[in-house]
Amino acid sequence: MTFSFADFNLKKIISYIDWKLLLFLLLFLNVKLAVKLPAIVIIYLLQFDFRFGFNFKNPRLPLFYLLIPGIAVIGFVFNQSYQAANYPLIFFAGIGFWLLCLLAVHQVKLSIETRDAEIIHKTILVFFVLNAIFSFYNIAHIVWETGALNPYRYQGQYQKYFIGTGDYIKGLTFDTSTTNAVLNAFGVVYFLDKKNAVMVFICMAILLLTGSNFVNVTLLVVFVFLFAFRTTNDQKSLIVVCLMLLVMFMAKISPQSNRYVTDTFKNTLLHKKATPQATSIDQTAVNTSAAENVRHQVARRYLDSVGAIVAMVQQPAPAIVSARKLPAMEGGRLFVIGPDINTPPYQTPTDTTAEESKLLNFIASNKADLPLSKQSYFNPGRPGKVIGFIQTADFLRLHPDKLIAGDGIGNFSSKLAFRATGLGFAGAFPLHRIYISKDFLLNHLDLYLDYFSRRTGFHSLINSPYSVYDQILSEYGIMGLLALIICYLWFFARHYRKLTYGLPVILIVISVFFIDYWFEQLSVLVFFELLLMLNIKETASLNTSRYEPK
Repeated sequence: MTFSFADFNLKKIISYIDWKLLLFLLLFLNVKLAVKLPAIVIIYLLQFDFRFGFNFKNPRLPLFYLLIPGIAVIGFVFNQSYQAANYPLIFFAGIGFWLLCLLAVHQVKLSIETRDAEIIHKTILVFFVLNAIFSFYNIAHIVWETGALNPYRYQGQYQKYFIGTGDYIKGLTFDTSTTNAVLNAFGVVYFLDKKNAVMVFICMAILLLTGSNFVNVTLLVVFVFLFAFRTTNDQKSLIVVCLMLLVMFMAKISPQSNRYVTDTFKNTLLHKKATPQATSIDQTAVNTSAAENVRHQVARRYLDSVGAIVAMVQQPAPAIVSARKLPAMEGGRLFVIGPDINTPPYQTPTDTTAEESKLLNFIASNKADLPLSKQSYFNPGRPGKVIGFIQTADFLRLHPDKLIAGDGIGNFSSKLAFRATGLGFAGAFPLHRIYISKDFLLNHLDLYLDYFSRRTGFHSLINSPYSVYDQILSEYGIMGLLALIICYLWFFARHYRKLTYGLPVILIVISVFFIDYWFEQLSVLVFFELLLMLNIKETASLNTSRYEPK
């Protein structure tokens, strides 16, 4: 009797999971647009179907994806944006992103309609296992590189890791660590419902490793809701363990994150302004030309080098001490003096990075149009994200004609608007096609430059103006915001009475809509739609007549 190991595994894998859906998720969730586009082509070759099934009475897919391009066309005509040089390219690129969202959700829905729910559940399990492998590899590589078992407290290499260690835990999407955090927040809730304790703890561990304080707080709120209303005793025990892991991580593994959350909370709610302070050479460079900035940096490095040499000359030669003369501690252990963390290798570097230099040069060339970032002093006060919402509200108040259909695609607040600047945000952009709207330049771009041209400590999610709500309201107006709430969020939430893990997942999405342009990210929301449509399908037969929304 012959045994074909390859044939056996192939048949088992094909019968165990929906490999087409898994392949699509692995490719489409990748950070590179050059990978997402082939993913769409491949899945449509494997499952050729364009019957979207749109209708207003009982839509198969969220009508949001049909309405939002229409609103964009209204804004395009009403605002006469087509008159601006290079803008038509931006407009059609924005429409293209919405088309990709539609094509992706259609394939997700098709997979759920044509596969058994259990097969989809196993596919989701395999996806999270693969993501866990990649994520644990990320942290293992950092431990190997630094030699520190806890890199979240490692201050060497000019604090390359330390509080920012989580930024490198990107998982199999190779996207930002925030993307990985949101996906694993979904995973914690999903596997909690499935009572899979091992995967709950794995997803929770990866979420903590990403160091995403916002997602941690969001999940904490969701845990409170689940603990109070929608969990069994066993699930409550799992939640308690997850909370203990969170407390241990914030207190012992990364205590600086705890302080960061506290300070952010104070600055946001109490609006505690910082005292104006003298600017460093890097900040003063905003008001100088590019050449002057280079001269400052050369002079600074020269003085630093001279100072280091003088310090070495003045320092007495270290005495050679044998191990026998080292002071013995209790238990016979030797006292070994650790590294001086006040020396440069253990401090955040103050030199201007290449990315910051690019922003500083842009500021120097556009000072007349940048009310915030052109200032020689920095007094942040509220987090940048809060200021961004205030900018949007002020803009719409001063331009009531933009309230209905917004300022237009790429004109105020979107990943596309940032990308079209040619400054390297969210990928490259053809330099001969650069487009920067005046409204964007005076508001969100200026705000971003004000924070991200400063030292690394200000380069955080809480200071970026990225937000789905901000994007939809500013670029698509009241019509767009209503479409988001009624035709997207309510499309899933209307089944709230029969949703299990779906409802807390919706709560997570409502929260994370504040922190990034997720529709343009083409990642997290595809997985969100998969989970919700699957949850709706598997619970559809439970008391349908009683719980069907009116």
